Amino acid sequence: MTHKNCCVFEYLYRDASTYKVWGEIFLSGVPSQNDIAVLLARLESGEYFVAEQVGIPTLYKELWDLSGGPNCDDHALHEFVALRAVSEDESKSLRIFGDLSSFLKRFEAVTMWDYSLSPNFDID
Repeated sequence: MTHKNCCVFEYLYRDASTYKVWGEIFLSGVPSQNDIAVLLARLESGEYFVAEQVGIPTLYKELWDLSGGPNCDDHALHEFVALRAVSEDESKSLRIFGDLSSFLKRFEAVTMWDYSLSPNFDID
């Protein structure tokens, strides 16, 4: 598969103190404008999602490693950044997470984001 047949889902986790961890997953398939619109429509406020609910690797552990574990700044939501084409450089280390169509179906199946799926749910 060439990089021209792949895309990148970029996302991040930003805690309440705005410390950020960036992530990306590579997907086979090329998104249409409609695919992006469908995805945005499923996100809370057009940008937030519960990674555990759609089977995406969570990013907050990297911040836990710096802060000694979960704390009151942590929450359940990750943030969508972009769904874009794979660059030539990225294609050299490409590890496909899955196919775009199946990935989007996970988001389409969400009727309400379930914060309780996150270990950050209800942290005091």
